[in-house]
Amino acid sequence: MAVLAEERSGVAYNFAAGPTMLPEPVLLRARDELLSWHGSGMSVWEMPFTGENFRSIVASFRDNLATLLDLPEGYSILLMHGGASTQFSLLPLNLLPPGASADYAETGHWARKAIREGRRYGDIRIAATGTDSSFTRIPAMASWQLDPAAAYCHITDNETAEGSEFHWLPETGAVPLITDMTSSFLTRPLDVAQYGMVYAGAQKNIGPAGLVLVLIRNDLLGHARPETPSVLDYTVQAGNESMVNTPLTYPIYLAGLVLDWIADQGGLTAMAAAARRRSTMVYGEIDADDFYEGPVAHEDRSRVNICFRIHDRALEACFLDAADECGLANLKGHSAIGGMRASLYNAMPDTGVDALITLMRHVRRRWG
Repeated sequence: MAVLAEERSGVAYNFAAGPTMLPEPVLLRARDELLSWHGSGMSVWEMPFTGENFRSIVASFRDNLATLLDLPEGYSILLMHGGASTQFSLLPLNLLPPGASADYAETGHWARKAIREGRRYGDIRIAATGTDSSFTRIPAMASWQLDPAAAYCHITDNETAEGSEFHWLPETGAVPLITDMTSSFLTRPLDVAQYGMVYAGAQKNIGPAGLVLVLIRNDLLGHARPETPSVLDYTVQAGNESMVNTPLTYPIYLAGLVLDWIADQGGLTAMAAAARRRSTMVYGEIDADDFYEGPVAHEDRSRVNICFRIHDRALEACFLDAADECGLANLKGHSAIGGMRASLYNAMPDTGVDALITLMRHVRRRWG
């Protein structure tokens, strides 16, 4: 089948859930600075993390992130290793004292992983669950059973596997609200003051895989269990500007370039408008008739991970083969869910969405 969209400098449109596309201007700037960062004669790859050059990169990153988020006083920015999944363990190690319990919302694949890992360290209560809808809905607030004595309440802001997203926040009172925002971070303005802690793996909207950002309210520091390794202790990391050991130098540098790009595009308000525009276009095509199916309830649909099926499941392989021919990469759904998934993160241009819709219409005409 002929290519349905203009090439993006010869590169495929990558709809992967992550790692995924980085903004092309970021990659070009990184290429230009690869051998000698700002005339230093060194690549960022080669810089000692204790040196003035790299410390200036980290300082700029922190300042720019705080500006983008309008970060309130009283929060620390931690730049840690291991992606968001590592935080599934670090949360209870740092915030769940022995004998205490924590509330978790069970909203899909990644929430379940966080729950399973948390239970290795303490009492994890299911305060709300979407199992009755096969995770096609976010549990209504009226169904939540929160413990006012819980150490914290954890939610997964956006479920990449099922394609659901919180468009509201649970009312947790004095209990700190913790959110895994890996796939939705920096896609909309964020009132950080509503959370005790926000964490996000970088590989969706921030930068390369491996880096994880943690925004934590300072009053939650200082509660790590004695057995917590120093490099995994939020308090130790905060006190050492995330340089207890060698940080992920190049991913932090690239993430800083992404923050510059977001600011140049108009900030988080512009990112939110683009996310709404892209997702509205694709959901409109899904809902045009009954050829495609969107399983998630309309009010809980993700803006960044759009999961869909074809009414005749046998045609899904044809769709994915056609996508590969067109240079539309990684549209296959999560292995636990099936179907198709279009991840529309900040770096996805409108031309990529146009190409996807053209493909969807082609498949409908040919096999519908």
